[in-house]
Amino acid sequence: MVALRSPARSGATADVHAVGGPVPCPPTTEPRHVLIVVQNLPFPFDRRVWLECQALTAGGYAVSVVCPRGPGEASEEVRDGVTLYRYRAPRTGAGAAAYAWEYLYSFLASAWLVARAWRRRRVDVLQACNPPDIFWPLALALRPAGVAFVFDHHDLCPELYESKFHRRGPLYRVLRALEWCTFRVADRVVATNESYRSVAVGRGGKPGAAVTVVRTGPDPATMRAGPPCPELRRGRRYLVVYLGVMGPQDGVDLAVRAVDHVVHRLGRSDVSFTFVGAGESFDEVVALRDRLELVEHLELPGRLPDGEVARLLSTADVALCPDPKNALNDVSTMNKTMEYMAYGVPVVSFDLRETRISAGDAAVYATPNDVCELARLVVELLDDEARRRAMGSLARRRVVRTLAWPRQSAAYVRVFDLLTTVPDRSDRRGAVARSR
Repeated sequence: MVALRSPARSGATADVHAVGGPVPCPPTTEPRHVLIVVQNLPFPFDRRVWLECQALTAGGYAVSVVCPRGPGEASEEVRDGVTLYRYRAPRTGAGAAAYAWEYLYSFLASAWLVARAWRRRRVDVLQACNPPDIFWPLALALRPAGVAFVFDHHDLCPELYESKFHRRGPLYRVLRALEWCTFRVADRVVATNESYRSVAVGRGGKPGAAVTVVRTGPDPATMRAGPPCPELRRGRRYLVVYLGVMGPQDGVDLAVRAVDHVVHRLGRSDVSFTFVGAGESFDEVVALRDRLELVEHLELPGRLPDGEVARLLSTADVALCPDPKNALNDVSTMNKTMEYMAYGVPVVSFDLRETRISAGDAAVYATPNDVCELARLVVELLDDEARRRAMGSLARRRVVRTLAWPRQSAAYVRVFDLLTTVPDRSDRRGAVARSR
């Protein structure tokens, strides 16, 4: 890795000491610059990163994002004040070799664009979002120039591998090592929930003062129910929705089998199902639907624009969280759960620890991975309108009063305020500790 030299800017010195930290800079009116690297989704499809960028720009920061390019997107553009640097997304495949190539390609492409962003404007803080846990070498390369490193911990990558392939082995140990390196290099860790915070402190070795919990709460001002669209029920009385990624660990196949149970075992012809999203398992989900003869009952439109999603959630009677219980899902916060709640839609989920913490009594919980019970709870909830209304009202109140992004964003921006207002790295850590 070639060390990057800090470009001169007005009111600041470009001289840099060794790895110990930057030379204190005179005050400057130029906004502090945060560069965010994300690999698993194009921007702004990663809603958490989008909310983070909005919070930072509102806090007076200049923000840039390095990410893969989606269909029809420009390689470089400015959107809502955020400068985007995009690279062509790698082809994905199955197996260890395919994942290794995807991650190597993404790392090299990201490194190239990080260097481009640096040449345009000095970076004060680098934030890396996982998966994967591969961007810590970029932080090491930038550290001699005084750049702080924030790790935004979205997923447990070792558990993600285990949940996909149902085994551990050498690659699992490699992922644990990459995770450990990321934690060790990070100045601060932003965790999505208390379970992830425990991982950062426990196996990551981070002091508790260096880990901040910032939940991916929805913005209730933009995510709120509008008038229902009866045509989305496709001539039936009820509409049940799923919104999210369709990967091996997301349980969409279990949701399809639950639809089969509702339609063919429980004999309910008055329910339409719409599952929105895409991912590496999408084709398998379509094939399973067709094989179970559910085409008339289950619509799979792929990804939809935000406006269409809002119309669906404003019409839905029940929403599904079919994520199976495993080492990853049990401790992960599902964004879709809180988005359902923001629209006042009651939730049917498998009984997972962090889902209970998020949804509370706004959801009903099936025995983990029990498709028949999941289907039975859907039908029971559809047949109890008073309960659905009560759960929907509770869900909306819980989002507004506790989970909403405006209630989370202040803690997120505070992480960057602490890192950029204390010039020396050792002083910076002391300030973090005192603030807690």
